[in-house]
Amino acid sequence: MIIGNRRLDPDNMAYLMGILNVTPDSFSDGGRYNSYDKAMTRAEDMILAGADIIDVGGESTRPDYTIISDEEEINRVVPIIEGIKKNFDILIAVDTYKSLVAEASIVAGADMINDIWGLKYNNTMADVIAKYDAACCIMHNKVTPAYNEFVQEVHDELNESLLLAKKAGIDSNKICIDPGIGFGKTYEMNLQMLNHLESLKDLGYPILLGTSRKSVIGLTLNAAVDDRLEGTIATTVLGYMKGCRIFRVHDVSENKRVLKMTEAIYKS
Repeated sequence: MIIGNRRLDPDNMAYLMGILNVTPDSFSDGGRYNSYDKAMTRAEDMILAGADIIDVGGESTRPDYTIISDEEEINRVVPIIEGIKKNFDILIAVDTYKSLVAEASIVAGADMINDIWGLKYNNTMADVIAKYDAACCIMHNKVTPAYNEFVQEVHDELNESLLLAKKAGIDSNKICIDPGIGFGKTYEMNLQMLNHLESLKDLGYPILLGTSRKSVIGLTLNAAVDDRLEGTIATTVLGYMKGCRIFRVHDVSENKRVLKMTEAIYKS
């Protein structure tokens, strides 16, 4: 997979995407990094801990989140993208489903768009990504968690998004997919999806897993948001064994170490 000026090798390596929420209301770290200086410090800390990509988010997508205007989201993320590009040599993803925000972010220096609606929120996102030859992560999502054959439908609905990407002309070497743990799924469905991640491998794209500190872990362990590290690590190991190779996390150093150990065993 190609992101920005870097060619990733997901067949042989795992990669970490560090979460940088510049929002006041994200479920885990809302308000902690929503100033320029705090965001730069957080980015540097994650880079030193071993992050391969920094994922900048300007709008919380936690349950019952408040949608903000394109302008406000752009004002939040663009200075941070520009600052990271100026100060660090690191790939930048932007977590947005809005095409105007995506375009402003790419112009500011973002290498990748991480779209929680899998190019389906509006009919211009795929065109914007293709226009700038950017990379993208296509995530599965659904308004209501209603399915007949759950795992198969996640697979098929991701494939619908991939067809939108192909139609728009997005480079197939610049796409990864995300099963969307915590989005459009019940607690039981999230567990089931984690147990069947390998079902997405035949789509032919690198799989990104984003479970860090999510409610599926909190509900299973009866743990508060800041007490879900062990649960997150369990999903990282499981995800690796089932074929995921990009992991979107809050706790970079801990997941880096566990992936190094997991890879050593897996490749022995």
